[in-house]
Amino acid sequence: MTGDPGQGARPLSHVGESGEVRMVDVSDRAPTTRRATARGLVRCSPLALAAIREGTAAKGDVLLTCRLAGIQAAKRTPELIPLCHPLAVTHVDVTAAVDEPQGVRLAATVRCQGPTGVEMEALTAVAVAALTVIDMVKAVDPWASVAEVALEEKSGGRSGHLRHPKAGQGSAGPG
Repeated sequence: MTGDPGQGARPLSHVGESGEVRMVDVSDRAPTTRRATARGLVRCSPLALAAIREGTAAKGDVLLTCRLAGIQAAKRTPELIPLCHPLAVTHVDVTAAVDEPQGVRLAATVRCQGPTGVEMEALTAVAVAALTVIDMVKAVDPWASVAEVALEEKSGGRSGHLRHPKAGQGSAGPG
């Protein structure tokens, strides 16, 4: 069983009655406008943050590159996450900003018209954007790390609009 905020426990949707892994059948669901926002944080050294902020990282523009990587990742999520439905994503927005002394704050919002949500696409966008930041600064800071990746908000479908109870309070909240 899984806890869903405000809705009580439900059986896991990707596990059949006899315990087999399965893709959820969404063929009878009506398409609705789906939206999800995820946030994350990459912690890195002051030297790495300075290189990002000043645009002097050896591999190029870190913020631009991680944003592009996140957009690409959102569109390719079903290739990366088993049992994730391929969706006709209609919009992906990835933001990245230096937040000293914390690190690089990332956010991704994904939208589509479909029978299932885009939470995994938003989370994948943030995760890959974060890994891209690390790849681009590892020569300056080999210990840069992904501190947080979390779903902040989602809307559409039978769940309606849900917002993480700590949205805006934690370091992965709005920056």
